[in-house]
Amino acid sequence: MPDSESADSVDRIVGAWMRERPDLDFAPLQVLSRVWRISRHLDRARRNSFSTSELESWEFDVLSALRRAGAPYQLSPKALLEETLVSSGTMTNRIDRLVARGLVERRTDPNDGRGILVTMTTDGVARVDAAITELVGSEAELLSGLSRPDQERLAALLRKLSRDFD
Repeated sequence: MPDSESADSVDRIVGAWMRERPDLDFAPLQVLSRVWRISRHLDRARRNSFSTSELESWEFDVLSALRRAGAPYQLSPKALLEETLVSSGTMTNRIDRLVARGLVERRTDPNDGRGILVTMTTDGVARVDAAITELVGSEAELLSGLSRPDQERLAALLRKLSRDFD
């Protein structure tokens, strides 16, 4: 355990548990309780970044998938499903709502007259670009206490941990 000046709330919680339950290994809490607490700050930063562009997080997910596809910023609904990991019914609902807001359009696929492509509008591009700019700045601020090499080491460790979940 670190000294009281460098200890954080997780250290205090884990210390109390170790005192009360010395039979358990609390090493996982040392890592994952911090990840969970950081995720709350990240969630708040993301909500703020998206709200600045008047987007919900799910709207950002769909629009950013289209933006990452490159010009002309269009994908099939199936490709959007694969990018956003939601059900077909959920994606249909999301596309309907984005169309109603004027952020995307449905177009007939020129290579398959029965197929549909979801294409981002100019307003959709502007909003997702503003949101990602705000998000990158907010996330950089969250990591500002770490040097670039520390950020790279942390990214590598989290990548290694997350491979089993992908």
